[in-house]
Amino acid sequence: MPVFRRRKGSRPRLLPELDDADLGRVRRRVETCWDRGSLDTPVMALMAETLDDAGEDWDRKAHRLRVLAWSAGRALPGIWRQHNPRNQHALLLHAWSDLLQAGQDGATVDLDATRETCRLAAELLPADPTPWIVYLATLRLERHPSTELAAIWREIKARDPWNREAHLQALGYLSPDECGSSSQVLDLLDSVRSAMPPNAPAAGLELTALVRNHQRAMAPGGVSALGAGEFWRRHDAVAALDQAAHYWPSPGFLDHAQALADLNLLAYALIKAARPGEAANALRATGGMGAPWPWSADGEPLERFSHYYARARESE
Repeated sequence: MPVFRRRKGSRPRLLPELDDADLGRVRRRVETCWDRGSLDTPVMALMAETLDDAGEDWDRKAHRLRVLAWSAGRALPGIWRQHNPRNQHALLLHAWSDLLQAGQDGATVDLDATRETCRLAAELLPADPTPWIVYLATLRLERHPSTELAAIWREIKARDPWNREAHLQALGYLSPDECGSSSQVLDLLDSVRSAMPPNAPAAGLELTALVRNHQRAMAPGGVSALGAGEFWRRHDAVAALDQAAHYWPSPGFLDHAQALADLNLLAYALIKAARPGEAANALRATGGMGAPWPWSADGEPLERFSHYYARARESE
């Protein structure tokens, strides 16, 4: 398994797999198949192997499924499922592909059928929270009532209490941009803050909420944007940044599948909070591996990340 570590001298880059080199090799093979419009048996075996290798690291399994679903396009997951109708990985990739397709403007996807796929995948491997995570995401996409999500949330928490993808899905649903409000987001954060281990896969939940709030305040421009700098002086923002800036960049502290994405999140927040020294430390810890969000809010993500990463390297 990839282990989060510092890298020195790396050229800035954005890769969907982050530091998961095994996933990267499979992704490139899948994309080649997508270009040909076919899926050969060796590539199906590679996809199955890379998902098998995640074992019961459900957070990494979700990361690998997301990357493969984006890379495979619409047709290939269906072909794999057709060849392997009782393969849990094939079912989950097909369901995740449905989810991504449904999130695109103008796309027509039968999400009721997707939820049936999730139920079948859950029956095949009852300990796995991933089918329930995809199920939750479909409910969020269709803005179902919170009572429906609550039961699915319990299924996830019973299997993997600090799953990163699940917590981000819940955060999105509860945000004022979707079906919730700022107070509901605060309730979610309060419910996990004291219990969540500081290096859990979902450790970036509060910082994600803070950055989204900041970007929401900046979006209209004008007076709202002028006052956004004060946002990072609030007690909750300072406390979250203090803890993350102190611990996260330490080699090995974060070891979940998207640790490097969370370091990007931390660096971005520290820049917005006018804490350049700590931001540089977080950026150097990425070893030059960027993540599209949150840099994409300020322009072309690789360009923005590269700019700040180069400045961090100069300050070493």
